[in-house]
Amino acid sequence: MQTIHAIYRNGLLNPIGNIEGIMDDTEVEITISPVKGAVHPLLRFAGILSAEDADSMLKVVEDEFEKVNLNDWKD
Repeated sequence: MQTIHAIYRNGLLNPIGNIEGIMDDTEVEITISPVKGAVHPLLRFAGILSAEDADSMLKVVEDEFEKVNLNDWKD
């Protein structure tokens, strides 16, 4: 039995580093426990933009990119 660290992304667990002693296509049993105190990597950027800069960036995105009309996708 061993403990590995992984990241859950897009519905898949992605190991961080190699898993020793496990061959490809080996069925394993997984117990999941979030790492206590782990911080999402994007949180290190929280608070570095002023509210004015964030509002300005949001306006640029809203002005420059089309909004999708879901009714255009119906049959």
